[in-house]
Amino acid sequence: MSIAHGPEIVVLKPSKPTSLLAALLLHPGTVVSTTYLLRAVWDEEPPATARAALQTCVLRLRRLFAKYGISATTIEAVPGGYRMHNDPETLDLVLFRTLAAQAASAAGPGEELYRLREALSLWQGQPLANVASRLLRQDAVPALEQERLRVLERVCDLELAAGNCHQVLVDLYEGARRHPVRERFTEQLIEALYRTGRQAEALAEYRTVRDRLRDELGIDPGQGLRRLELAILRAEDLAPAPRETVRAVTAVEAPALPSGAAVPARSARAVLPVPAFAGRENDRRTMAAGLTSADGPRLVVVSGAPGIGKSALARQTAYEVQDAFPGGVFTLQLARPDGTAIAVEEAAQLLPETGAGRRLIVLDGAAGAWQVLPLLPAAGDAAVLVTSRRGLAAVVATHGGSVHRLDALRPAEAYALLAGLVGAERIGAEPAAARELATVCGHFPLALRIAAGRLLTRPGLSVADCAAWLAEDPPARLALAEDARLSVPEVLGQALDSLAPELREAFFRLGTRAADEDLSAVESEAVLEQLVETGLLEDGPPGPYRLHDFLRVYARWHVRTHETAGAAAAAAPH
Repeated sequence: MSIAHGPEIVVLKPSKPTSLLAALLLHPGTVVSTTYLLRAVWDEEPPATARAALQTCVLRLRRLFAKYGISATTIEAVPGGYRMHNDPETLDLVLFRTLAAQAASAAGPGEELYRLREALSLWQGQPLANVASRLLRQDAVPALEQERLRVLERVCDLELAAGNCHQVLVDLYEGARRHPVRERFTEQLIEALYRTGRQAEALAEYRTVRDRLRDELGIDPGQGLRRLELAILRAEDLAPAPRETVRAVTAVEAPALPSGAAVPARSARAVLPVPAFAGRENDRRTMAAGLTSADGPRLVVVSGAPGIGKSALARQTAYEVQDAFPGGVFTLQLARPDGTAIAVEEAAQLLPETGAGRRLIVLDGAAGAWQVLPLLPAAGDAAVLVTSRRGLAAVVATHGGSVHRLDALRPAEAYALLAGLVGAERIGAEPAAARELATVCGHFPLALRIAAGRLLTRPGLSVADCAAWLAEDPPARLALAEDARLSVPEVLGQALDSLAPELREAFFRLGTRAADEDLSAVESEAVLEQLVETGLLEDGPPGPYRLHDFLRVYARWHVRTHETAGAAAAAAPH
């Protein structure tokens, strides 16, 4: 505590008058009872002469105030106690609360941030550091600290929303370290690290706080932290949409979407790299050359099986070429979280308007050519990058461009992805087991990220034990319960549910065949070609049709599971 008199600042010494002053200032404008003041000043049972001594302390404070030009009536004696009248001009605590209240009713985030930063600047060191009263330090200091931390959390939220991730890292590191059980600071720190391209540090921060909570408190991280970890593993874009984009989306939400449906995301902000992205060098190089070509509009389609990494490749490529598009990079999700496609009319309303500078538009998760073709004329001179399980032959046939059909990762790429997600040291300690784990996952990026998630949430689990456990029943065990999008049965089941029944049954029949068997001898070419178009089968004439080993494992698991369930149902008493 201190008194400011012009340029002079007087720091009060720990004493009974200082404790009395602190007790009064903590309750500005309020009558503070004599009983409470006696406890605050003496801590223990006050002596018989305490009331007289309390009056002496008041007199000493009044003389001190008079010395520094403060009115002697500042401390007012009232029935039952004393009261101090303070305002924002005379007490920092009142000014802090006034600024916080003004921030809450600010016209915009810029003004709110300014007011809150001004409020935080009033804090100098630990509250009541020179106050001897144990009662005040135990009761008042934690409450004051909570007030400050709430403001600091809001400041960090505003800075993150404005994209100032680098600038706020110092505040977040300090907040997370000093207040480890206050999970919001850790959430903000992890988000800031992730959005500045430091994905490995973000995941390491999560692991640190998770271990600390388990070891010291015996609890798991809250839902916010767990959702954030899953978002990083899924390589989601955490940056908030600009205000004008939010308004544009809201304008079409009510008439276009059914109740409870998620509004597709459209963004025009800096694209972040995909965490631990590995491989696909040739694809990325060729796609970048096509998208940035000076010959005019370009169209690139990325297709392939569910979970093979189409969206990740598109986002990584967009990140690498974004400097070539001064008009911005816009991402439009063409499917809702449950896999259903949004209507063309909805998608058209979310396309960006033509602006200054060339743009890149990413159409992610197209259900078919019917969804893409109507959007291309509205894209104008923008470069367009489309991801879809389907090959979209009708799109490239009418608009040109190129198609990149993705295969599973090469073994070295799958190993690199695991090392990037889990940590090079942990994976490098068991290289043979890591390669076996990648094989169990079929070198599919989705399965590899799920396996990495299991290792990250179980720091004591060896890579070898994880691989052996998953190998016993890969499709069923490659799932994280918190999110259906990180579940092999959910993702592949959703893809198959969208097929006609005859195609779905054909896929399961093909899955039961040997890897070297000629699939054209099992199904007609028309059926095989349709499965190729849906991303569930590869190649075809003039070469042989091919089913990914991982999809074959899934198909056999599905058939076996349903046959077992059917037999159990038939044997059950009726």
